[in-house]
Amino acid sequence: MVGNTDEQASVVVATGLERTYGEGDTAVHALRGVSVQVAAGRLTAVMGPSGSGKSTLMHILAGLDKPTSGSVRIDGTEITTLGDDALTKLRRKHIGFIFQFFNLLPMLTARENVVLPLTIAGEKPDPAYFDELIARVGLTDRLTHRPAELSGGQQQRVAIARALVSRPTVIFADEPTGNLDSRTSSEILHLMRSSVDDYGQTTVMVTHDARAAAMADRVLFLADGEIVKETGRTSQGEILQIIDSLDLQ
Repeated sequence: MVGNTDEQASVVVATGLERTYGEGDTAVHALRGVSVQVAAGRLTAVMGPSGSGKSTLMHILAGLDKPTSGSVRIDGTEITTLGDDALTKLRRKHIGFIFQFFNLLPMLTARENVVLPLTIAGEKPDPAYFDELIARVGLTDRLTHRPAELSGGQQQRVAIARALVSRPTVIFADEPTGNLDSRTSSEILHLMRSSVDDYGQTTVMVTHDARAAAMADRVLFLADGEIVKETGRTSQGEILQIIDSLDLQ
């Protein structure tokens, strides 16, 4: 089945996902029976043109939206039937987010933004891990700065550290380089790649950028709400050829 890997080695398992908005003649079928398994300790990229369903898929996998039908399990827990409180607790423990526009709180320092998920959960970071993480993302001398005092690349580094600080089961990244220049984008992509290689951090990245997808271990191509092709780690040029051959511009 397209989109499947060994279920026992997967931390996210989605089966038969459908998502329909509206009814009747005006209904929009954003997802049409998508089944996918996300392998542990790997970077999975999801590509597709606007309207292909890639953001809808990510939102459903992350518990930010519910499918019209189908199921999603994260670390063995079915999330589509959870109530709001239980779902919030599950996301807090198992899921990290990286967004295109950083989503930092402007009144908080970089350090306060990084540890925010732990603060909300009433926990404190492990000092050794926190120091190592901050050094790895290059923020050691920026922790007291607020977002307005940081460059776009530095803000995204804060967002990446925030996603990693609680050591979640899976990180979902929505166009993480979409608001950055090419040089900064490259730095951010290498940082995300190293989090997978060095920490074993399972990551799902939605992107339109073939260069970003070329950093992934696996690339899923969506069109009209369906996975139409997938590939293992491959080059930017080969990804562009696939996009062209499938007419996914």
